[in-house]
Amino acid sequence: MIEYAVDEPIGNLIRQLRHRQGLTQSSLADLLADASGNDGVNRRQVARWERGKRIPSPYWREWIGVTLDVPADRLARAAALARFLRAAPDVAEGLAHWPRATITG
Repeated sequence: MIEYAVDEPIGNLIRQLRHRQGLTQSSLADLLADASGNDGVNRRQVARWERGKRIPSPYWREWIGVTLDVPADRLARAAALARFLRAAPDVAEGLAHWPRATITG
């Protein structure tokens, strides 16, 4: 069973799940390319996702879900939260001080 933080932006979620599986950014990119048959992802793209510079498209979220064993709806919510936080940076600053809860699923 996977445990992850509630209301985590997608970049943080990807990093957390990648670390739990002992993957580097390069190895995750390689797994995504192999699983999807699309070499349009590399370590730099994974790093951009994790830093919040980019939000993975629905296409890549599907393959991230398959590769990291996380439900599609969880990734969709995390992507929506990341988009919201990008649009409202002062809200993001306030959330940084909230305690984190975890759920298992």
